[in-house]
Formats: sequence, structure tokens, C-alpha cells
Amino acid sequence: MRYSKLLQPFTFFCDLLLLNIALQCAHLFIFTFYSSEIQSIDFLLLVNLTWVTIASVTKNYVIKRPLMLSDNLSKFMTSMVYHLVMVLGIVYFFKLYEVSRMVMFCTYLLFFILIVAQRSLIFFTLDYIRKKGYNIKHVIIVGNTDIVNRVKKSFSRHPEYGYNFITTISEDMLESQPNEVLFNKILEARPDEAFICYKYIDQLLLRKLVDLGDQHNIKIKLVSDLVLENSYASIVNYENLPVIQLSSSIEISLKIIFFKRCFDILFSLFVMIPGLPVFIALAITTKLTSKGPVFYRQERIGRNHKPFNIYKFRSMYVNSEQAGRPMLSKDKDPRITQWGSFLRKSRLDELPQFWNVLKGDMSIVGPRPERQYFIEQLIEESPNYHKLFKLKPGLTSIGQVNYGYAENVQEMRDRVRYDLIYLKNINFNNDLGIIFQTIRVMVQLKGK
Repeated sequence: MRYSKLLQPFTFFCDLLLLNIALQCAHLFIFTFYSSEIQSIDFLLLVNLTWVTIASVTKNYVIKRPLMLSDNLSKFMTSMVYHLVMVLGIVYFFKLYEVSRMVMFCTYLLFFILIVAQRSLIFFTLDYIRKKGYNIKHVIIVGNTDIVNRVKKSFSRHPEYGYNFITTISEDMLESQPNEVLFNKILEARPDEAFICYKYIDQLLLRKLVDLGDQHNIKIKLVSDLVLENSYASIVNYENLPVIQLSSSIEISLKIIFFKRCFDILFSLFVMIPGLPVFIALAITTKLTSKGPVFYRQERIGRNHKPFNIYKFRSMYVNSEQAGRPMLSKDKDPRITQWGSFLRKSRLDELPQFWNVLKGDMSIVGPRPERQYFIEQLIEESPNYHKLFKLKPGLTSIGQVNYGYAENVQEMRDRVRYDLIYLKNINFNNDLGIIFQTIRVMVQLKGK
């Protein structure tokens, strides 16, 4: 689309506008009932100039392919922290103004919420129009047939990337012809990008291809033929030496961990503070409908195999595991109280786990935590289960939404498959989708 070049300046100025809206709303909210103070023009100028500087350096307004909302928001959060430190540093070091801490807290909280809404709308719109065939990049693929087919298959599953493969030049076609034929075919196709898929490529040819791309504004991308089952790769640059780092399990970046933790805290507070009357009503009803404590506590295994106590509203009669070994609940389980059955179907029994989230034992979204007794059996049935211990367990999960409570180890193994899919696709969009699906299950009383 010819208007796609306007996206970056639009996002830049929109971010600046939202910052000012957040600042003014926070100021009005704090001082409406206490003072008629008007913010200093100098302070507003400081805030805006600092943000322009930070945004220009970090490029947080740049939206790249492939669309990754979590990465973009992670970069934005980093910029927001830099901005806060710089503004407060200038204010307090030079003692220029009197700044309310509550105003600053409300400003950045509201700013972040507005940016999440804005970025989500932008990404949703781009995703939609690219799936409709607009705003696409035209791509040519050159090289080994097997690698070419792998590239095509991979991108066919993600139309939101916005790539259109216009032609393919096979390695066999070029073996008996000079390099100039390859260059002419690339230029005739007039692509935006070229994927080079040779297993063994001459360094001189690669250098010429890079120069060709620079001269004609074509991005040259080299695709490796290295494929290992269930492996993950990342590029580590040692000056001019790029090295492919392989691992059998995905590495979760510190930015994603930091972002998820911030989201967990904000979301938990958002639910627990306004929902306190609901918590109290559920606790009273649980106490009155059957004998025993309101809360049920059980040891589970969390991130990096660290044990912790999980909390739930009690849904079973007391002493329900007198057989001497851990037992999984079943459909129409006589150990479940009548009120407990409603709690389980609505998933309201899980609400006390927001306390686990605030403590840092759990996350809002993540694989469901299990007991050590069942973990040992699960690893025998599904060896990849151990990869899930890189994540904090979740209050809800894609497995919990799509599968529900498991009645035996076989069903637990089937549910693990969903969690392993989530491990490969951790991003903010997926987390929000799982949260919305969980709410739908709760409202429809479809919790298994």
C-alpha cells in the first residue's frame, strides 16, 4: 500500500499525543478535588522533548515484519522506563519543579494502557488487511528446492506476515549459466526482498547479491539449510561473525519475562481490588455449604522445578484423598460438593490464585502446575513436558481452555500438547486471546 510509509510517523505522533492525554488526565484526576493548579508549560515541554529524544533513539514506533505485538510493547516499555528516569532525574537534580509522585504513577499507568489499546488496534488492522492481500511485500526465492519448499510452507501458514512469493529460481536452473543470468532474473521480477536458499554458496556470489540488493533497494535474506527436530535457533553476533545458537528448548527473553510480570501484577490488582466483594461472597458461601476451611492449599511444582503452595476455593469435602496417594477428580466425582461443582464449572475456584500471581509463584497465562507425583508419570509419557518448566505456571492456559480438568495421566498428556504449542508462540496477542476464552468458559459454565 502506498500509505504504508505513513505508518511510522503516524505512530510516532500518536504516541506523543497519548502521552500528553495521559499526563493531563492524571493531573486532572489528582488535583480536581484538591487544587486548581495548572501544569507548568516548561514541565510539559520537558516531558515532550524527552519523549521525542527517547523515541528517536529506541525507534519504539517502528512496526516491523513479522508482526509481533509483544516485542513492540516490550521495546515501548523499555522506552517508557528510560523516559521516566530521565524526566525525574532532570527534575530532582536541577530542582526545577514540584512533581506529584501520584500524578507520575497515574500518567505512566494510563499511558501504557492507552498504548496497549493503540498498538493492538494497529496490529489487528495490519493483520486484517494483509490477510486480505493488501500491504504485502513481493518476494523472490532463489536456491535449493528443498529449502525453498520449506520456506514457502512456513510462510503459507502466516498470511499476516504480508509476503507474496512472486517467482522461484531453482538452483538447478543456474548451474550451467553465468551469475549475470541470476541477477537479470531477480531484477526482472522487481521484488522487495530476495530469499537466498543455497546449501553451499560461493562467498563471491553472495557478496555480489548483497551489492545488487543495495543498488536496487532489495533486501537480501539468507536462509539456512540447518533443520533439527524440536529445536530453536537464535543469532549471536560476535562483531562481524554471526553464529547460530541452537537449543532443544526455547529461550524466553528477559524482556518477555519482565513484560509478563508487569502485566500479571496490573491484571491481578485490576481483578482483586474491584472484585473484593465477589471474593468475600464466594468465601462465605463456601463456608456455609459444607464443613471445612474456605481455601484449599496444595503443593505444586513451578518454574525451574521450584515447589509452591497453590490456593483455591475448596470445592471438595475435607479429607478427599484418604487413599494415601494423590487422586485426580473425575466427572460426577462424589468428593465434589454441590457448590464445588458450580465453582469448578465457572472456574471461580481458581480466583484465589491471583494471590499466587502477585507473590510471583504463577503467571496469569502459562502451563497449569502439577504435583510431583503426576509430573514423574507425565515425563515418562511426554518427555518434552520438562520444557514447560522454563515458564511460570499459569492461572489459566490454552490447555485448560481447550481441554479442561484432566481425569487421568493420559488426558494430562493430551493437555500438555496445547501447553507446548503455547511455549512456541508466547506473545501478548495469544495471552489476551486465552484470557478472553477463559472468561467465555466461565460465563457459559463450560469448565470441565
